[in-house]
Amino acid sequence: MFQSLGIVNYRVWFVGAFVSNVGTWMQRTAQDWIVLTELTDHDAVAVGITMALQFGPQLLFMPFSGLIADRFDRRRLLIFTQAAMGILTLGLGLLVLTGSAQLWIVYAFAFATGCVAAIDAPARQTFVSELVSDTSIPNAVALNSASFNGARLIGPAVAGVLIAVIGSGWVFLINAFTFGAMLLALRMLKTDLLRKQPLVSRERGQIRAGWKYVLSRPDIVVVLVMVFLVGTFGFNFPIFTSTMASVEFQQGASAFGLLSSIMAVGSVTGALLAARRDKPRIFIVTLAAFGFGFATLTAALMPTYWSFALVLVVVGASSLTMMTSANAYVQTTTDPRMRGRVMALYMAIFAGGTPLGAPFVGWVANQFGPRWAIGVASAAGIAAGVVAVAWMIVARNLRIHYDPTTRTHLRISHDGARPRPEAEELRTQEITIQRS
Repeated sequence: MFQSLGIVNYRVWFVGAFVSNVGTWMQRTAQDWIVLTELTDHDAVAVGITMALQFGPQLLFMPFSGLIADRFDRRRLLIFTQAAMGILTLGLGLLVLTGSAQLWIVYAFAFATGCVAAIDAPARQTFVSELVSDTSIPNAVALNSASFNGARLIGPAVAGVLIAVIGSGWVFLINAFTFGAMLLALRMLKTDLLRKQPLVSRERGQIRAGWKYVLSRPDIVVVLVMVFLVGTFGFNFPIFTSTMASVEFQQGASAFGLLSSIMAVGSVTGALLAARRDKPRIFIVTLAAFGFGFATLTAALMPTYWSFALVLVVVGASSLTMMTSANAYVQTTTDPRMRGRVMALYMAIFAGGTPLGAPFVGWVANQFGPRWAIGVASAAGIAAGVVAVAWMIVARNLRIHYDPTTRTHLRISHDGARPRPEAEELRTQEITIQRS
């Protein structure tokens, strides 16, 4: 489960990223809260617009950000992007602290941060391949998710308390200084131990080549469709938790932060379970998508704050299992020379769908209530699972054979579309499910 931590460079990266992630979750909580309660009168659409502006640039800059990650030294690129985001966070924190922040200012800083993050995301995702061996990439990706969501256990809860005690502005300032941990980690990495990946030289048609590569891989296309559905309409947790806490259950900032931390318990569990798997599978991504759909449906029906919070553990586990497995599958099956461009497309679809989904989900929450907004997430998860099953039936010859006397046989036959060394071994895989 923790094999990647045996590599010194990954350990340094992991610690720096964890500290920075705690600050990031603190800021997200503070930002959503001031938009919802201080700058508007509980307007969920405004929260959705803030999310759209922050994640929209992932889609806007996608053709170029992946190529930048493939062409330039990723460590130096990350030093630049992390420093820039730290400066932006410091500026917004000072404005909030002095009482000068207005809604349009928060929107502007969210968009500026999103522009820098659009360059940062594919470089950060693919930099993992320079820290660990190819066989350890799935484990490292899962531990990255565990770090990000482990920070969610601490960040929102601490932010909720700090907002109530000293105000939102100080939360932004604290996050600005946590970027220093990431910058220090990047400086401390032993460069002679980095597994430098081949950089792409400047040529015509490189962006087009990335698109053609993805279109030649129907398995990756299916994963991206699933990620789009769940990422766009399902991963709007700030809207769900803030509106359920404040509108449905009449709770304050501390209770809102606690919901995010409780969901992180499930997220960390899902990420650590993914770290135990030696190879990511589309089958696991599909099961997790269905699990997410039914877990969010259950959450929407919960009558009390604590019953809702309890189901969020399952929501967190299923969502992270799906996204961690999808991320590792795409990274490990992609040509290293194309990895930056493919991961930029992955991140653009995952985060870039937010400008479409977040305002829509916010509108549903305003018009019909938070429970119906969570219902949208449930429908997205189930739809993603249906897409994968349909593809398996058509392209990979998924068949279910029933033996009424003993047991049920689920046979999955692969057509070799996935270019992996073990594809031949997996060409016919039989899973036996005992009858209860």
